[in-house]
Amino acid sequence: MRIILLLVAALLSACQASLPALPAWRSPEGLQHAELGRIVELRTGAQLTPEQLLERLAAAPKVLVGERHDNPDHHALQLWLLRALAAQRPQGSLLLEMLTPYQQAKVDQTRAAIAAGLAPQDILGALNWQSGWPWSLYGPLVQHALRQPHPLLAANLERREIMQIYTQVPQLQGQASTAQPVREALLKQIRQSHCNLLPESQLPAMLAVQQQRDRRMAEVLIAAPAPSLLFTGAFHARRDLGVPLHLQDLGAGKGVQVLILAEVGSQLSAESADFVWYTPAQLEQDHCAQLRR
Repeated sequence: MRIILLLVAALLSACQASLPALPAWRSPEGLQHAELGRIVELRTGAQLTPEQLLERLAAAPKVLVGERHDNPDHHALQLWLLRALAAQRPQGSLLLEMLTPYQQAKVDQTRAAIAAGLAPQDILGALNWQSGWPWSLYGPLVQHALRQPHPLLAANLERREIMQIYTQVPQLQGQASTAQPVREALLKQIRQSHCNLLPESQLPAMLAVQQQRDRRMAEVLIAAPAPSLLFTGAFHARRDLGVPLHLQDLGAGKGVQVLILAEVGSQLSAESADFVWYTPAQLEQDHCAQLRR
């Protein structure tokens, strides 16, 4: 029995040793905060080690990771998660909100070229990368993903689809995603994120775009090779507001785990996510003051 226990301990130690090193913090705020670096299982309140988090995520067919788009620590942790999960089990696919269906063929061609030793000099041009997603933040992750054996998949809407939604708001199907509390919470977030400057007449279309993005991500997750991993904005990933509701409406709500990368001081509940990983914060800027000028 002692020999078996020693073998198990050795295997666990080897597994942990094979994990990539955690990245150093890059954001400037909250570096002395008590929550910094903590990983919390929201259902139980238990604090987890990175290894324990990986163990839970690696067992899930679908993993959603929510980010703050402009926080470099979130992107560094996403790259760490992608590498660390691949060390636990083969990755089936990686999905990005930052890619659209139009780019999918370009992504596939670039992956094939890299696999053949013919990596294009202009990766951004080869992917038709959109400037709204800063390459300085997303580049390391994307370039790593392009060199992996699993597919890198687009999970967003095309611009023409978005414009069509604005022209004629579609009727969303499903009980979970169309519940009134969900719609009200999303409308509140849309108002606040646009500094309460949007005309009320635009809100139905804005809400439809948000939810149709969630529905597209859910559809791509269902079709993607498992285990699948989605990187997206935090509101898209949330259990109570985003993609998990659409997976539920599409009959694919089981086997989903949600991790939110959140800046210290953020408040999250077990209804929002399964896990939260607290990072430093970006310096707050009053974008609304600039818009009101």
